[in-house]
Amino acid sequence: MPRIAAPTNAEQREQTQRKILDAFGMLLFTHGLPGLTMTDVARQAGVGRTAVYNYYADLEQLLVAYALDETERFVTDLKTELTLLDNPVDRLALYIQVQIQDLARRHLPPGPAMRSVLSPESFAKLGVHVGELNALLQDILRDGMAQGYLPRADIDGLAPLIHGSLTASASRGTGGSPVDGTDDDGRLAAHIAGTVRFIQAGVGVVFDDAGRPVRHGNAPAAPAVPDRR
Repeated sequence: MPRIAAPTNAEQREQTQRKILDAFGMLLFTHGLPGLTMTDVARQAGVGRTAVYNYYADLEQLLVAYALDETERFVTDLKTELTLLDNPVDRLALYIQVQIQDLARRHLPPGPAMRSVLSPESFAKLGVHVGELNALLQDILRDGMAQGYLPRADIDGLAPLIHGSLTASASRGTGGSPVDGTDDDGRLAAHIAGTVRFIQAGVGVVFDDAGRPVRHGNAPAAPAVPDRR
């Protein structure tokens, strides 16, 4: 009898689908999207080409599935990390850092830039997760303005500008190719640090001589401390 790799058919299908998505992600990282074929994905996953088509009708459908899977995990992890930081300036720095790291790892455009590689119908399927990322950034900006660390500005207009800067920065930071190895990791880290400073300055963050963020004039008044003497 043939060896059964998973206890149930459902688990077997889930394992096969995971192999396909992981293989697709690896090929994106090593070769990029241009020229990639379903045959390449099948070979990398160690399954027949027919098996890939059983899950995804074409490369675009596979790209959407991969983007949704990766973005869902990315958003979940990012939300967890953001809750550990109190200062909105620190949260903005973290958002910028992990976005560029994720772009370098996945070799995919960020949500808004996916419009250039997907049909309108396929891009619409990404709307929920793209909206989640945008909402996270807008919440950080809104909180920064409310606490006085950022000058008042149009958040709806500011968020796309930041995402556009992230897209351009990630492309420059990787040189158009995946980043790997100690030297490249160091180069990427330096590039990320520079991008964080650039975007923070662009949205109006000001630091004192000790490197601490300074509140602007629109900061809410500090609560009075009761005299307990």
